[in-house]
Amino acid sequence: MVKKPTLKATGQFDLSTKTIPTHSGIYLMKDKEEKIIYIGKAKNLRNRVRSYFTKNQNYKTQKLVQKIHDIEFILTDNESEAFLLEANMIKRYRPVYNIELKDQQRYTYLKITNDTYPRLTVARRTRTGAFIGGGRIYGPFTHGSSKMLSIGLLRKTFKIRICKKLPKEACLEYHIGNCEAPCEFVNARQKYSKHIEELESILKGKRNFTDFYEKLEIEMSDASQTRQYEKAKEIHDTLQRLQNLQTKQKMEVMRNYDEEYFGIKIKGHEAFVMSLRQTNGVIRDRNRFSFDLVGDNSFSSFLSQYYSTNPIPKFIVTNEIPSKKDILEDIFSRTAGFKVSIIIPAGGKRKEMIDLIMRNIALYHSKGADPALVELQEVLDLQEIPNVIECFDISNHGESYAVGAMSQFLDGKPTKSGYRKFRIKTVVGRNDYAMINEIIKRRYLRNRIEKIEMPNLVVIDGGKGHLKAASNALKGVGVDIPCISLAKENEEIFLPNLKKSIILPKESNALKILQHVRDEAHRFGLSYNRALRKI
Repeated sequence: MVKKPTLKATGQFDLSTKTIPTHSGIYLMKDKEEKIIYIGKAKNLRNRVRSYFTKNQNYKTQKLVQKIHDIEFILTDNESEAFLLEANMIKRYRPVYNIELKDQQRYTYLKITNDTYPRLTVARRTRTGAFIGGGRIYGPFTHGSSKMLSIGLLRKTFKIRICKKLPKEACLEYHIGNCEAPCEFVNARQKYSKHIEELESILKGKRNFTDFYEKLEIEMSDASQTRQYEKAKEIHDTLQRLQNLQTKQKMEVMRNYDEEYFGIKIKGHEAFVMSLRQTNGVIRDRNRFSFDLVGDNSFSSFLSQYYSTNPIPKFIVTNEIPSKKDILEDIFSRTAGFKVSIIIPAGGKRKEMIDLIMRNIALYHSKGADPALVELQEVLDLQEIPNVIECFDISNHGESYAVGAMSQFLDGKPTKSGYRKFRIKTVVGRNDYAMINEIIKRRYLRNRIEKIEMPNLVVIDGGKGHLKAASNALKGVGVDIPCISLAKENEEIFLPNLKKSIILPKESNALKILQHVRDEAHRFGLSYNRALRKI
């Protein structure tokens, strides 16, 4: 009999008191109130669970470990079963540290109830994905707002009652022409089943929609020719509603559903995922997700959870291959009933789609910033968008006329009021490195003392030597600002911790911003130098 686990003096769960199997399966981590806070899977449960209690975990995983009071295990025959069980258990318990796809119910369904005179409603689901109550289910449908509009149109078009309980006499819906009142009129009761039958034909697919639309057009023409003008007008109004319905509502037909695209980007301890759904060559929808990199939370776990509630396509196209790719493909193929492939596109339209997604992810995090600045952030791996850039240059004309200049760009555009000029004070002779060191120290020591906001990026006109001098100056005054240099000859970008330079394409907007800020610093320094020589 296994003893009840205890906590160490530090408050951490004592793993030595727990017997951990070496089989594949899932583990359920619980807090002191016995609430499940995390669910994970493993090929070898003992190895995976022990790894949580090592020192090399990220901050968020450490916070999870601090709250563990007990761990429960469920064995599976293999790793594939562990994937499936994990996804189902996460949907059931929704642990706080697991990936929760808040958008996973976007693809909702409509329901025709089992009442004597059925109603059309949204099919509600439990947290496990099961539909609540009886009735015939249709869908999935995309875009919540247009879906609700479509329900209203469908109800009006097919004269479907909206009352939850059948009244004893006709209500307002009858008097405004939206319902024929089967509650009161025998003729309406006889026609109601036909309305439901026609509604179901529309919900089943586009071809039935077209057939029904053409049928109504013939009936309207016949009514007009026989001078049944009120009937013809009623049919005409119905056709107008159907046209609106066809425009506003999109149905996902699973047999025609072929590709879905995912882009994932990791920033710190958080992952951002964006997807584009494509059917028959047309982009149908976009989703955006984020989750913490805690425990086993990964791109692989995300896909497993995502496709436990969403239609599975033939091709899942990504910017990076998830771990356990083969297992995922096998699970998805068996669930969907056809071969499913996870691929990274090498080129063509698929690659263009992935590139589009990654640009959208970058733009989303930029909060509307200049795309060139977003590109610059990506290229230089900056923590934030370089909205404020300051660039330094030395202008020499003999030992007596050495000056420094600084240009300042705000949101990608020059801010002339922020430009600064420096008369070299401590350096004798032509020593560009020492001069750069001096003006950088003067600029940012003053900013620090006067508590002036620092820039997001410092650019130095020059090569590795100039960059080293500037970096040493920043360290000397205790300021931590990203600093790079741009060498004129080949437009090489140097970073302090990279041995090789970065060379961007000539058409790169990020390079153009760096060139502009560098050229402005050079122009400003040169004009100051000339002004001194005229004195």
